[in-house]
Amino acid sequence: MNENPLSICIIGFGAFGQLLARLLRPHAGISVMDPSKKARAAACAARMHVIERPEDVTADIVLLAVPLPALKRCLEDIAPHLRPGQIIADVCSIKEKPAQMMEHLLPPFVEIVATHPMFGPNSAGADLAGLQVVICPIRGNGWRRPTAFLRRVLRAETIITTPEDHDRQTALTQGLTHLLARGLSILGDHPRIGTKSSLLLAEALAMVEHDAPEVFDAVTRGNRHVAPIWQELSQVFQGLIPPEDTAR
Repeated sequence: MNENPLSICIIGFGAFGQLLARLLRPHAGISVMDPSKKARAAACAARMHVIERPEDVTADIVLLAVPLPALKRCLEDIAPHLRPGQIIADVCSIKEKPAQMMEHLLPPFVEIVATHPMFGPNSAGADLAGLQVVICPIRGNGWRRPTAFLRRVLRAETIITTPEDHDRQTALTQGLTHLLARGLSILGDHPRIGTKSSLLLAEALAMVEHDAPEVFDAVTRGNRHVAPIWQELSQVFQGLIPPEDTAR
């Protein structure tokens, strides 16, 4: 990341892990670990350094590019083999639960940062210009250097906040977006007749309509702030539509 590049281990070489490797490879030494033979084959094809044992996770920064349901097992696997000073970061779509798991399961001598890149493989280009990365420092100060790298080199907008604040805000910006996209898709195809604003809204919702099921579950059911906001919004909608007899 500068004259003394950090080493980074990416655990999970799915679509997002591959995106991370592509973005970070020119700036750091990258290693990859994934239990999937298909993922390891993809990493080998991309000429990544592939490791197969948790005890070989010795990089300065360990990025956990695994879905929320797989995070606990991943943490349990690597925890006994970590060394003092390593920085462990997740990239899950919610932050309170991952932060709690990392604090509980990881040894006290490693640093922890919960992160949420607010983009996916389809929206990131050669860098992260115009895209947000949320940083939630949990333990230690090692997050400052990679955060500066994200901002200065990859040109990302970095937002420093707490896991609770992140989940409260994304309950509205992500949770409701996914719920609306899923609900409207159940109702059927978008009408051909519409205003420019309705077409833009449909286009925005279509961006998340086909996200992986674990993403939908994480940002809706996994975020404790979504249900209260949805209930409040439902009441607002009911108040906006007057009873039939009073509307005449």
